[in-house]
Amino acid sequence: MQTTSKQLFNVEAIRADFPILNRKINGQPLIYFDNAATSQTPQQVIDCIVDYYSNYNANIHRGVHSLSQIATDAYEKARQKVQQHFNAKHAHEIILTSGTTHSINLVANGYAKSITEEDEVLVSAMEHHSNIVPWQMLCEKTGANLKVIPMNEDGMLEIDQFEAMLSSKTKLVFVNHVSNALGSINPIKHIITKAHEVGAKVLVDGAQAAPHLKADVQELDIDFYTVSAHKICGPTGVGMLYGKEALLEELPPYQGGGEMIAEVTFEKTTYAGLPHKFEAGTPNIAGGIAFGEALDYMNAIGFDAIATYEHELLDYATKQLGTIEDVRIYGAKPEQKTAVISFNIEGIHPYDMGTLLDKMGIAVRTGHHCAQPIMNFYKIPGTVRASFSFYNTKTEIDRFIEGVKKAKSMLL
Repeated sequence: MQTTSKQLFNVEAIRADFPILNRKINGQPLIYFDNAATSQTPQQVIDCIVDYYSNYNANIHRGVHSLSQIATDAYEKARQKVQQHFNAKHAHEIILTSGTTHSINLVANGYAKSITEEDEVLVSAMEHHSNIVPWQMLCEKTGANLKVIPMNEDGMLEIDQFEAMLSSKTKLVFVNHVSNALGSINPIKHIITKAHEVGAKVLVDGAQAAPHLKADVQELDIDFYTVSAHKICGPTGVGMLYGKEALLEELPPYQGGGEMIAEVTFEKTTYAGLPHKFEAGTPNIAGGIAFGEALDYMNAIGFDAIATYEHELLDYATKQLGTIEDVRIYGAKPEQKTAVISFNIEGIHPYDMGTLLDKMGIAVRTGHHCAQPIMNFYKIPGTVRASFSFYNTKTEIDRFIEGVKKAKSMLL
């Protein structure tokens, strides 16, 4: 007998950990289906942040006094939790940043002096703007040629064309693990293997994958991997860049200042070793510690259980939404994506649908989702995006479907 998610965890008990789920919006119980933008935060993570500021608020790595030592130990323990979660070989391969955008820019800046106008940089057509613009800026600085890996109508990358694009000129490849706009899961292991065959390095944007699956960076042989804590039940303003030790050693510092130095004179400055070379200034200490707490929380539930349950929600919502006339769902079939549905109803602007759903207490995202090239591909201004998490329920989906039907009747 196949094990179901109901045997693995109790969603009502999980929901009790999230205080925001008890509030009302426009007089209606909140239904939060904007998880791809940011997840909600459990009480355990909130308590962790309060505990830091209440009991051991101090700067880290710099003080000999007790509070500084306690804070430093907690921050470095969080780094180790991130290392273990993604199975990095060394803790110093984990650079704690302000989030995915910061992480990507750190790498893009680092390659500015080693990329030339003879080189080619490949980026997929399915990227978030934060994994497009930094590479455009890199190519503008270096004269390198930016080439786009195409996608198809099913919301998947054209892997055959990607392979044909690879050559000795290819130096960098950038692709998301999961599309934020469509939820499509990309075959990153195959992409990495093929890129490495021509000597190219690969950065994978893992922001949308991290809430739904665990990436083993060693097993996948990933060069660089980026994540934002606020997608995985953590606070905003903190994330991580994983990089292979040898590659991080080669990159120059992204910012100068305190913490990232070994010795400073007016004649010359020498830089600190990893990871501190890339962590100038006072970091988001409470956020970093809470990042580790968020990973503890989700691992206690179990990512296999989360994936099983979220797939049930995705499959159920896809079938229910498909019963509504004139609905078009963009992207891959449920078995090829995470718990995201991007859709439109013919004749209705996504903004209008989202506004009416909000009046019913249902939070969805509307627009281009910082992925305008995807919208241009489908020749649409944007979509309504409903994204689910392990604390959502089928009852909420039923209310969402009724809300879509009601909004449709009001707008057409």
